Amino acid sequence: MAKASNFETVSTKQRRIAMLARQSPQMGFTSLNHHIDLQWLREAYRQTRRDGATGADGQTAADYERDLEKNLQSLLDRAKSGTYRAPPVRRVHIPKGTGGDTRPIGIPTFEDKVLQRAVVMLLEPIYEQDFRDCSYGFRPGRSAHQALDSLWRQTMQIGGGWILEVDIRKFFDKLDHAHLRAFLQQRVR
Repeated sequence: MAKASNFETVSTKQRRIAMLARQSPQMGFTSLNHHIDLQWLREAYRQTRRDGATGADGQTAADYERDLEKNLQSLLDRAKSGTYRAPPVRRVHIPKGTGGDTRPIGIPTFEDKVLQRAVVMLLEPIYEQDFRDCSYGFRPGRSAHQALDSLWRQTMQIGGGWILEVDIRKFFDKLDHAHLRAFLQQRVR
């Protein structure tokens, strides 16, 4: 019998995690690390964009792929042993709007992008069960167009009203990360 593909194996695990999270909304997950294995990292690699900018190390996706199995095994070993440390990001300023303002973004190394994707693949099935249906930002299968459509429908239901667009300057930079960690630990311990 043929071995299941990385996608099938990973997606089966994700469905099981999501089902458990949905059935037990108050439960804190204490054992998730075992899910990240070589198959999981291969799937994370497959899902990681390869056309993005390079991080501080200058390594491209093509460079990483040249010795993919060795690189993924090394990443897995470092992640499992607790010796992995995210390298510094490359800071770039991109234009924001038409006023000449820029906003800084940090570009991680390709390997860090792969590990970030692996963690997203693990946490997403849990937290997707907890998010409100009216939330659209950075969620799988949801778009800005769907958010606008929902806003339009809600506005029509209440017969008008006010719509306020807000852009909080440097919001994430000023967000208390201890609060984010506390929120994360409600479901993942």
